[in-house]
Amino acid sequence: MIKYALRAKLTIWSQLTCGKAHIYEKIAKKRLFVCIVAEESISEELEAAYVCKRRLEHLKEHAGTGTSESSASAVNLWRRRRLDRMLVEYFLRRGYYGAATRLAHRSDLRDLTNIDVFLVSREVERSLARRETAKCLAWCHDNRSKLRKLKSTMEFNLRIQEFVELVRADRRMEAVRHARKYFSSFEDDQLQDVQHCMALLAFPTSTELSPYKELLDENRWEKLVEQFRQENYRLFQLASQSVFTVALQAGLSALKTPYPLCSKTIIVNNRESRNASCPVCQESLNKLASSLPFAHCSQSRLVCTISGLPLNEHNQPMMLPNGYVYGEQSLEQMALDNNSQIICPKTKEVFPHQKIEKVFVM
Repeated sequence: MIKYALRAKLTIWSQLTCGKAHIYEKIAKKRLFVCIVAEESISEELEAAYVCKRRLEHLKEHAGTGTSESSASAVNLWRRRRLDRMLVEYFLRRGYYGAATRLAHRSDLRDLTNIDVFLVSREVERSLARRETAKCLAWCHDNRSKLRKLKSTMEFNLRIQEFVELVRADRRMEAVRHARKYFSSFEDDQLQDVQHCMALLAFPTSTELSPYKELLDENRWEKLVEQFRQENYRLFQLASQSVFTVALQAGLSALKTPYPLCSKTIIVNNRESRNASCPVCQESLNKLASSLPFAHCSQSRLVCTISGLPLNEHNQPMMLPNGYVYGEQSLEQMALDNNSQIICPKTKEVFPHQKIEKVFVM
């Protein structure tokens, strides 16, 4: 009896010991997981702090320049690097990753740009272009908490697209199982989309009925790529437009006057009528500036197209018989060089100096 009692106690003790060991093992695993997550978070924060420090130092380089000749060259160098930084970001947004990487390496700008963010997004965009959702879903999983705060619908739309592809492949039972697995916890504002998906099971893939035709549209993949791009910008607090685009638009708007757009036909058909020094008068930039507002100018400033000098009381505007107006100083110099003959730069007509008339601007 004593032996049986001892065996029972040993059995109970071993079971308790095994149970405690199992609990300790689970606690150790959880502790290890927490430590790994904490280390990753700390390393990410340290990396972000280093990037912020490096960019602040870059800004201080410009703030610390003086007015000497050496400082002027330093300012020009800093402005060149700023332009390169803008171009790197623009190239990344347009998909020219190779050019962006080479320019960033040549100008030592990797810490001053978001090139790593865009290189990660490139892989996701390429996978979506191949009609694959795995990498984008992994991206959603890695950033789930942040995307939830942004109220992102990226993962939901990916699951809808997976459902649509199963229906397109006539694997409708798998589509039903997919819906049960991923559509069971939808939000209230997603109910209608789920209903459309379930109703799609009853329609052929060649249906012309809306909204099921739109669900089967191949262009939905392009929309997913664009949505991912915008969600990625929001996640890393990036503007929807590059700094280069914003700066270019601001510059074009500051230089834009009614003349380039009003004389667009003349610009296209008669290249000599363009102002070579005006960026907005160039064909490519004129198209970019078409939707931009005009520059605010409370007072008009008249400029001689020959010399580029302003037309005022010291350089009065003078009109040729053909109607073209130029500065008095330029015409006087032209008359001295050509025996009192004036040659119109636009039409190449020749007029005597006595034929020019003074123009009064009201």
